[in-house]
Amino acid sequence: MDIKKKQENRIRRHAKVRAKISGSAKRPRISVFKSNQYIYAQVVDDESGKTLLSVSDMEVKMGKKSEKALKIGETLAARMKEKNLLEAVFDRGGFKFHGRVKSVADGLRKGGIKF
Repeated sequence: MDIKKKQENRIRRHAKVRAKISGSAKRPRISVFKSNQYIYAQVVDDESGKTLLSVSDMEVKMGKKSEKALKIGETLAARMKEKNLLEAVFDRGGFKFHGRVKSVADGLRKGGIKF
């Protein structure tokens, strides 16, 4: 399978997910994106169209990719608690819910965020 087709399939899957879920000020959307090298997570209020928080594994220097993803989830959870956001909607970005994406979700749950 060529790379272009793989990206198109992911974008199509993500569009299906986005048609069903959106974030609000009380319950924002946690969007996850992963590249081969990095992983990013951001908290988005879709009603106002603003990104409230963001974290990437460029901030975390030690460990394997899945360990960094877990740390990103924990860091994002701590920052969300500072802003008094305890619930969210999880957007996996068209990626399968395993590996690094699952690690981010586990880190968020470990930090006390419900979705």
